[in-house]
Amino acid sequence: MNIAALVSGGVDSSVVVYRLKEMGYNPTIFYIRIGMEDENGYMGCSAEEDIELTSFIAKKYGLKMEIVSLQTEYWEQVVDYTLRTVKMGLTPNPDIMCNKLIKFGSFNQKYGKDFDKIATGHYANTTIIDGKYYLATAVDNRKDQTYFLSRINYGQLSKLMFPIGDLPKYKVRELAFQEGLPSAARKDSQGICFLGKVNYNDFIKKYIGTKIGKIVELETGKILGQHNGLWFHTIGQRKGLGLSGGPWYVVAKNIEENIVYVSNGYDPATQYGTSIPLDDFLFITKDTWGCFEGKQRIAFKIRHTPEFTFGSIEIKNGKYYIDSEEKIQGIAPGQFCAVYDESCAVCLGSGVIAEYILPDFLF
Repeated sequence: MNIAALVSGGVDSSVVVYRLKEMGYNPTIFYIRIGMEDENGYMGCSAEEDIELTSFIAKKYGLKMEIVSLQTEYWEQVVDYTLRTVKMGLTPNPDIMCNKLIKFGSFNQKYGKDFDKIATGHYANTTIIDGKYYLATAVDNRKDQTYFLSRINYGQLSKLMFPIGDLPKYKVRELAFQEGLPSAARKDSQGICFLGKVNYNDFIKKYIGTKIGKIVELETGKILGQHNGLWFHTIGQRKGLGLSGGPWYVVAKNIEENIVYVSNGYDPATQYGTSIPLDDFLFITKDTWGCFEGKQRIAFKIRHTPEFTFGSIEIKNGKYYIDSEEKIQGIAPGQFCAVYDESCAVCLGSGVIAEYILPDFLF
């Protein structure tokens, strides 16, 4: 079998190569450049160390390595999506869209099409049910990354391999030390790669600008201060408001009026909710339920966390709605909600959390 292994230089993708060799495969290693600089050299990830580590892996196992650039595609698709979403006052997830559009989209169209499988270091698995591939959760619940893969389609999933999905993280590091891999003690990557060392708010300010509006206390309607743009704030945010007498939490945004609503206290009830309307719901493999009446019991995540939340899903006026069994902090419109079966074993797909509808008394 002809396999393309996506290697970043980190411990997870390095151990992927080791495990593929143990299985008897000789994958071609691909390092993908996605961080980029604009005409002013404003942005970009430093890739030198990553490439050095990836080259070491290729030489150690006697494998072919290619460095490919998808910087333009990343800018045109993922960065553009991020800026458009933020400008609408919503919360994007570039990592989810990078997987769908770049790693398993543009890469496959340009390079992966010549391979039978694409192997990646995500903590996830695939399982076959009734002859079809399904996205299954990883053995290590703490590291499970199916949330970040919840937007891929069936064609993409059926071509993927997750060689470390059956291992806990500590075992992956043990194997890396055992094999003498230089990435064995390397910290896991954090943040949005394309920003490099650039501050997120500085990046948003440069490309979207500012738009001053009011910060209003939700319960009283009192104007507490000003913000520089809805796009600098997300639901559930606590820091960066510049208000005294806190803590203050962002609990709602009025996009049309350019108002950020906040509540005071260490655990205000207004930052929680149980109802989650979803737009643009996409199943990975197939529509699991079809047309149904009543509710289906599910597990779900509205962000990347080790824990699952349980609830039910129903269809109202052609749209999916989730009713959570427990209160959830920071339900942010624009963010993705990944839906799983009740056993938390299979990720069925995901939808975009729909825009928050403000109560009438705020107008």
